[in-house]
Amino acid sequence: MAAEQDAPTAALVVDPDGTVSGWSEGGRLLLGWTAEETVGRPVSDLFHRPSDFLESHGTGSGGAGVVPLRHRDGSTVDAVLATHPLRGPDGRVLGHVVTAQPWGRRPVIADRAFEQCPFALGVYDPELRFLWVNASACRVMAHSEEQVLGEKYRELFPELDDMAYTNQLAEVARTGEPARLITVFRPLGSNYANAWATSMWPVRDAEGRVRAVANWGFDMSAEYWARQRLLILNEAGGGIGRTLDVIGTAQELARTPVPGFADFVSVDLFDEVLRGEEPPSAAAFSPGGSIELSRAAQCSATQEADRASGSATPVSHARGSVAARAMTTGVSTVELAADPGQGGEWAFGPGLAADPAHWPPGAPSVDASIAADGLTGRITVPLRARGALLGVVAFSRRDRPEAFTADDLILAEELATKAAVAIDNARRYSRERTTALTLQRSLLPQGLPSQEAVEVASRYLPGGAEVEVGGDWFDVVPLSGARVALVVGDVVGHGLHAAAGMGRLRTAVRTLADVDLPPDELLTHLDDLVLHLGSDLRPADAFQPTGESGATCLYTVYDPVSRRFTLASAGHPLPLIVFPDGTRTPVHAQPGPPLGIGGLPFEATELELPEGSLLALYTDGLVENREREVDQGIVELQRVLSHSAGSLEALCDTVMDVMLPERRTDDAALLLARTRALDPHHVADWEVEPDPAQVPRARNFAVDQVDAWGLEEVSFVTELVVSELVTNAIRYGEPPIRLRLIRDTSLICEVSDASNTAPHLRRARIFDEGGRGLLLVAQLTQGWGTRHTTYGKTIWCRQALPHGVPGAPV
Repeated sequence: MAAEQDAPTAALVVDPDGTVSGWSEGGRLLLGWTAEETVGRPVSDLFHRPSDFLESHGTGSGGAGVVPLRHRDGSTVDAVLATHPLRGPDGRVLGHVVTAQPWGRRPVIADRAFEQCPFALGVYDPELRFLWVNASACRVMAHSEEQVLGEKYRELFPELDDMAYTNQLAEVARTGEPARLITVFRPLGSNYANAWATSMWPVRDAEGRVRAVANWGFDMSAEYWARQRLLILNEAGGGIGRTLDVIGTAQELARTPVPGFADFVSVDLFDEVLRGEEPPSAAAFSPGGSIELSRAAQCSATQEADRASGSATPVSHARGSVAARAMTTGVSTVELAADPGQGGEWAFGPGLAADPAHWPPGAPSVDASIAADGLTGRITVPLRARGALLGVVAFSRRDRPEAFTADDLILAEELATKAAVAIDNARRYSRERTTALTLQRSLLPQGLPSQEAVEVASRYLPGGAEVEVGGDWFDVVPLSGARVALVVGDVVGHGLHAAAGMGRLRTAVRTLADVDLPPDELLTHLDDLVLHLGSDLRPADAFQPTGESGATCLYTVYDPVSRRFTLASAGHPLPLIVFPDGTRTPVHAQPGPPLGIGGLPFEATELELPEGSLLALYTDGLVENREREVDQGIVELQRVLSHSAGSLEALCDTVMDVMLPERRTDDAALLLARTRALDPHHVADWEVEPDPAQVPRARNFAVDQVDAWGLEEVSFVTELVVSELVTNAIRYGEPPIRLRLIRDTSLICEVSDASNTAPHLRRARIFDEGGRGLLLVAQLTQGWGTRHTTYGKTIWCRQALPHGVPGAPV
């Protein structure tokens, strides 16, 4: 095999007068000039600067140096020039032999190495004209070297959208600074968009001037698209499952891979999944029928097609369809519109790196029919989590020629797996939240009871969909003596345990309220109850605090007769009071500890309120959030309550709109009450001497008062009830004894004495002379009871007003 020839060396003979008299073949190879064109011409014509030749041989002793020579095509060839004088016998210089070798020129084998380099190499002049390209660059451009030399890049390839590449080349030529660039474009003659890594640098002459720009580039499509897949997975890691909402998670799955991985994504889920129920089993599918799902989300790269929450539309997949097969077999399906070919040429473009992954058996399948829908490929993946089938997702490409690869299938399955777990988590959360919310709403008052002491309105809003149901609650409890109890509380934690704890506390408060305990005593008993519940419900081998432990409660009582407002708090925010003239009245009270602490007292505070005062009881979720401290929230709530001229229902709506952020992180309860005062003419009382002879007088007093109120129909029962209660007080109680009649929505009779002993019903035997009084009272009235006070007790009973009497219930 013939050895590769090194770079040509030009040799010429120059007469003493500077005329070329001899020219070698190497000169033609180096500079392009033939012997006929150079012999007889001045040697200075070969130099860009004639002085270069004079400097190299003017001394007559010869020399060497790097000088620019003129090529026949007008270009410059930097060469190492050596001159050797020719002398006669007498020593006289007869001429010079001049040799020229390309400066820094590589051997021919080095040129072959650059020419055969698998990287695309090119050299451009400052105007971006092609000066040299290697074979790899020609393959990328689908042009030969002869077709591009001397042509401007942008004029030769105006259809290429690679302005970033040419702009960077021009910048390197202008600044002389090297640069690196990664571009994604579709080479001529290729159906695939490839990613190229390019390095550019200036080429300078001996004087340091930029004479050209060189670059090399290699196709890094395999690495680039692998990195893009990792980026999509990383985006999915932070973008899928951010909300505990089924449709929201489906939307995140649809949006994440568009447009980087697919052009269109659809997510279909079973209706049971959307409702938070258990998905159907495979046995539930009819053998010959279709599979019914709902399109929970879809996203397109060309148009806004995301489906909002609640807009899922029914879709049906026939039994033999690709989606149905994927769901029934649990195996992903890849469809391509055309055969991708063999080997690695189809994965990232002709002659490029092969797909690192391998297709599973049976994949991909070629289905030309999907081209009719404008698709080049589709991957269908079943959505499965924890062994349950939730639905199916389809990734489609329709606006790009690149076919799906085995690596793409792996990415699609990774996205589907992550999304399926997130969707199932959202489904489970939705089910638990719905259960807890249903339980809580069933435990909250379905309607506020009828009473005349206060006008009331209430609101309860749970936290946002991504927050579990909390334990906020409120209640309105009618009490004896036309009084009413207003209660609000907050249980620690969220979810079913909080809802159950709230139900236990509300039931306990209602039970204790029926006993008519003062607010501070009621909270003391409630605290003891929470302590007992904690010990009863706690597992023996672990510490697990109940929802009641640490709960807060505010218990208040309003008496419309005396207009006295009594309150006690177990760690709960105090109520806000606004007088009818708009002035805010601070409540000087000391809240006690939260429930379940034990051993610490609760203090009651009593205020006298004018009629028409506004009371606001609330939970901390109304005044506190991530952007606002509790104190700031209370000030803002006071400001809103100061403008309370309208109805309480409208005021409740205003408060909730102003105080609660759009994204609530906690539930909130609000109970508003506007006080009323009972007409003094509807209250009558009389002090009874502890003498049995006073019983007839008490009966007469009661009958006269009832007749004065126009309630003659209940005179007989009232006379009998007063006789029994006053007789018991004189016989078993202690003075002072008082009789009080209250005409409200019912007729209330109260007898008070200083004794703390409480009467009770008992069954009298046939021959007993007593023991039947309270039994008669219980049988003749709507209800009766005992209320203990600081100075003794009060026995009360209630009668319904006759129909047609003002104030009587309809």
